[in-house]
Amino acid sequence: MTVATAPAGEVQPASATGSFGRRRARNVVMWTLCSIALALVVAPVVWLVAGIVAQAVPDWRWNVLTTNQLGNGGGVLNAIEGTFLIVAGVMVLAGVVGIAGGLYLAEYASARHGSLLRGASEVLSGVPSIVLGYVGYIALVVALHWGFSLLAGWIVLSVLVIPYITKTTEVAIRNVPTSYREGGDALGMRSGYMLRRLVMKPALPGIVTGLIVAAAISLGETAPLLYTAGYNSKGPSGALTHSPVGYLTYDVFTFYNEPYKSAQHLAYEAALLLIVLVVLLIVVSRFIVSYSQRYSPDRQQRVTGRWRRGAQPAEARSAQPPLDAASPPPPPRA
Repeated sequence: MTVATAPAGEVQPASATGSFGRRRARNVVMWTLCSIALALVVAPVVWLVAGIVAQAVPDWRWNVLTTNQLGNGGGVLNAIEGTFLIVAGVMVLAGVVGIAGGLYLAEYASARHGSLLRGASEVLSGVPSIVLGYVGYIALVVALHWGFSLLAGWIVLSVLVIPYITKTTEVAIRNVPTSYREGGDALGMRSGYMLRRLVMKPALPGIVTGLIVAAAISLGETAPLLYTAGYNSKGPSGALTHSPVGYLTYDVFTFYNEPYKSAQHLAYEAALLLIVLVVLLIVVSRFIVSYSQRYSPDRQQRVTGRWRRGAQPAEARSAQPPLDAASPPPPPRA
């Protein structure tokens, strides 16, 4: 029998060495396939972002941020103000309803009602956004005589993103250990106080993730707003009804195919601003999630895991006794 080199004088058969080699080869193949899959996803995004930057940066005008749209040119101040207003309103409206819905499904709903509501939420999340926009146009703009308005856009976009907030909130609350609730009951806490102090805080990272996803969807939607918010080349008037509002995705969607150079450049500038806003949203979300994770139930385990993997301080490493090569190995576990 062929003997392979093994530590501590152990004899390892050739079959074990061959099995290790096959596992290592499969591991290399899988990592290669994963790298190719990642490249297939990242490459189009990089190509798209690079194309927008190449078109928008060379002729960038800073006054595009301070002037409203004028015909086929001007700036996008009206669109920036309208976009922030739309996203902020959706975060308030959809955030309240979505978080409340996730809390109800996780803590109060019966099995039958919970299953029914979850199925309805999943169906709603699969409805195309343009269908919701058309329904909003018929129900809000025409039937209720609101006209193209900010409130109609808020409602339709909120309906679009509420399923995502509800799902992430429910999952985050269900992942909080039962021992938190049992400890609150043992201390005589009221149900509402216990949920607010012991359950919602550890669930904050998941809830914030759902809100960030909702904000990103609201930031990039165009079809529902075309049917409900319309468009206005002036700044928002502040009225909730009978007052169209501008937004950045409209500039990208409309001016990109215009035959005028100024309009096309305005579309690229609006697209670049959308990319910057998305990046800022991701950065802010990482800070918020990182800050809220101090309440996470597995934070201590994660910190302990990092310490055990070699992140312990130098004085702790130096305090460890040296290994004695002559000492016998520990007995095998049963």
